[in-house]
Amino acid sequence: MHIRFDVPADPAYPGRVAAALSRVRLRKYGYVGAVLVAAGAIGFAVSRGVAWGDQILPLCMAMVVGGLLSMLYSPWVRLRARHRSGRYAVEGAYDITDDNIMMRSGSESGGIAWDGVTQVRDTPEFWIVYVGRMPATVIPRRLMSAEDTETLRAFMTKRGLLQLR
Repeated sequence: MHIRFDVPADPAYPGRVAAALSRVRLRKYGYVGAVLVAAGAIGFAVSRGVAWGDQILPLCMAMVVGGLLSMLYSPWVRLRARHRSGRYAVEGAYDITDDNIMMRSGSESGGIAWDGVTQVRDTPEFWIVYVGRMPATVIPRRLMSAEDTETLRAFMTKRGLLQLR
């Protein structure tokens, strides 16, 4: 297998990549925030029925506010990443073989060996490539030809890497 395709210098592309990677990395903050909000709401309900309820009211309020801030952290980081990364738009390319994924962006280049890839997750626009438990890079499907997309999908499925949504 040998797949090669170019990445145009699109100012929106780095922001989409940053948003896709940060969505994966920051998902836990939304879960923690939801738990804090739920615990704070339960605390509010309990505080109404007990004599010492006015003593736990500030704690419950802090839990709800902290939970809401935690839930809003991920969208805020993604929005900032989209705005800041627009100035990083440079031409690049991907060169994918049976052995590795080579990426070039401007004058920088790097690669990931398929032996080091632990999983690949399917999103609407990208395949997110994981090395260990961390997302390492993305492969943009919409920039590939349909034949190359199917070839790479079959390769990743055969290796047991691709996890469907």
